[in-house]
Amino acid sequence: MYKVKEIYYTIQGEGYHTGQPAIFCRFSGCNLWTGREQDREKAICQFCDTDFWGTDGINGGKYTAQELGQKILSIWPAEKPNPFVVCTGGEPALQLDQQLVDTFHKAGIQVAIETNGTLELPSGIDWICVSPKAGTKLSVVSGHEFKLVFPQKNMLPENFEQLDFEHFYLQPLFDENIIDHTTQCINYCKENAKWKLSVQTHKYLNIP
Repeated sequence: MYKVKEIYYTIQGEGYHTGQPAIFCRFSGCNLWTGREQDREKAICQFCDTDFWGTDGINGGKYTAQELGQKILSIWPAEKPNPFVVCTGGEPALQLDQQLVDTFHKAGIQVAIETNGTLELPSGIDWICVSPKAGTKLSVVSGHEFKLVFPQKNMLPENFEQLDFEHFYLQPLFDENIIDHTTQCINYCKENAKWKLSVQTHKYLNIP
């Protein structure tokens, strides 16, 4: 059974697919933080702003692969072709396995993942977005989209340029210094052609 915090239809707010309708399937659990506020200071990633604890969100629960595929199809608008699911978390690679990817594909669902890149992935995922976190070792060093939240300690963009990704994004760390972080990202992207700016538009537009 797959443990899911929430499943909902929305607009992708950041990265390469900004503006594209998508089903977000948020899996419970992460290998870098428990999700409990009392553990944040001890977490590997302390800036996460996502609630991935438990299964009590909209359409949350425990699903078989078949049930999860059917739930996603039931939420996707019938008049729109090419159902597109973004597997996120938490850390979706803790649960997204070959059986689930294959089940999604058999149902005609395109599969994307947003991962911290520390765990190996099943084959056949249609879009791989890796967003690395300081203090971890990358296991996923190729894919479609590399999205670096910036700044992070000892995480310089130039240190990742040798990786095998099609697109490289800098995304400002969203905290009390967001204006300064955004300026840093803009300036870096202007001076380094390999990198593009990713902005979390859903936060500015209040898109869930």
